[in-house]
Amino acid sequence: MMPVAAIPSPAQNVLELGPLTIHFYGILIAVGVIVAIIVSRQRYIRFGGSSELFERVAIWAIVIGFLGARAAYVITHTARFEGRPWAVLFIWEGGLALYGGLLFGAIALIWMVNRWNGDLFAIGDAVAVGVPLAQAIGRFGNYFNQELFGTPSDLPWAIIIDPARRPEAYREFETFHPTFAYEAIWNALILVPTILVLERYGKLAKGASFGIYVAMYAFIRFLMELLRTDTTFRFLGLSRNGWVSIAAFIGGVAWVIYTQRRGERRTLVGKPTLFSPQPANTFPEDDASEDTDDGPTAAGSGSEAPGSVDEESVDQKAVDENRPSWSRRGEDRGADN
Repeated sequence: MMPVAAIPSPAQNVLELGPLTIHFYGILIAVGVIVAIIVSRQRYIRFGGSSELFERVAIWAIVIGFLGARAAYVITHTARFEGRPWAVLFIWEGGLALYGGLLFGAIALIWMVNRWNGDLFAIGDAVAVGVPLAQAIGRFGNYFNQELFGTPSDLPWAIIIDPARRPEAYREFETFHPTFAYEAIWNALILVPTILVLERYGKLAKGASFGIYVAMYAFIRFLMELLRTDTTFRFLGLSRNGWVSIAAFIGGVAWVIYTQRRGERRTLVGKPTLFSPQPANTFPEDDASEDTDDGPTAAGSGSEAPGSVDEESVDQKAVDENRPSWSRRGEDRGADN
């Protein structure tokens, strides 16, 4: 029996514009990618990085990540493509293995950032907010495709699934857990705000934001794997992605512990923004210098009063310190990596 309140599935998952057919799944994936690039780029610049380097890295990481996501899905769902091998190219039908995309995209990103002398810790922190926002947007493409839902449910927010889309074991049920929505809500309303708040109050060392993203996403993904009905393989009651989530959670927590013990602070450039706030204690040494007495500390030269400071030299020193490592000619290149 269908509950009194339930969320209907969309009547169609495409937009017909004359001879052109546009899939909502593809639109939402594209919007998510754009949001991830804009937010992550802004954060990387704020962390002292180069916008040009980020754009070069992002393009290749996204392309390789998509190829990896599709390949990982096809390899684990070969039966879906029997008799029509060309369908492996039809990504608008759904079928992107997120962990596969993250793995291949991360490998590409690490290789290119090191090759071009970027700041790997900073770029990891930059994408720690952009990527989960993209995931949250892209997950609603699963809503239009009526996929990645969970077990039957009679909750008010359960989603109605068409009979043709229901798993064989649940043909008699009409409403199911919208696990894609649970994941999207977690990413957008819990994961991202948690990172931003911890960054805002200076609780995270350089590189820790990325670890928090990995651990928090792995946590919600593990829970969703317990509900999802689309898995084709289970070992000891857990799906492949369930086991991967356990490994990712452990790795994310270990990374946070490592970076926090490492204790390197971020160097921020420019004014705070929504997605790259100013931590309260980013520059503790600067705060201490502002509290010193105004009395003379050194003899001045010329007509300068004792204790005066050359403001131009101080400004230039600040600029030099905030420049990313790959732009410091003649200095230790990549020291911040």
